[in-house]
Amino acid sequence: MPIYKTITIKPKTHLAIWHIDEQLYELAQKVILSPYCQEKFDAMGSLIHKKGFLSIRHLLEHFGYSDQDLDYDGKGKPHLTDGNFISISHSFQYTGLIISDQPVGIDIEKQRHKIRKIASKFTPVNKYDHIKDERELMRKLTVVWCAKESTYKLYGKKGLFFLRDMDVDDFQLNDRSTTVRVLNQEDQPEYKIDFLEFDGFTCAYTY
Repeated sequence: MPIYKTITIKPKTHLAIWHIDEQLYELAQKVILSPYCQEKFDAMGSLIHKKGFLSIRHLLEHFGYSDQDLDYDGKGKPHLTDGNFISISHSFQYTGLIISDQPVGIDIEKQRHKIRKIASKFTPVNKYDHIKDERELMRKLTVVWCAKESTYKLYGKKGLFFLRDMDVDDFQLNDRSTTVRVLNQEDQPEYKIDFLEFDGFTCAYTY
């Protein structure tokens, strides 16, 4: 069972990351999918997506759940049938989930230089003009994306735009945390974001 990392954030808030290095048939062993999830799985054309889908079921088992305990709303957002909250993410050979008694969000992304090409779509890039090191800039922009994506998953309301409606406080990579402010909304909430880097990937989560 290649669980890469587990974090107990609070007594009822837990995170786990899975490193996918199995064959598909190995991941499929002992996994029983609901009819809805089986249909989703069968429709997937990508092998890595199928592996990610099944590895999430193993992470669920680690926390005492099965696929039968997972439900999806009309927007495709996952929910647990016992009332706890869950958020799921998958990027290449890593998957992750966070489970809590309160709303949560998680995102995992591979660190890639091409993020610079799309950065203007999700953050004011002039905030990072002072960063001259290419790798540092890539890492920082990946954290910003993950922070906004995890906030979007937690906030759960339509019409939230990454560039216009979310602002990430400046941070240093060794801070391992930052804050996201949701703008242009009536409640104007703030969320603390924790993040970690591993094996060329970034994971950010909020609760």
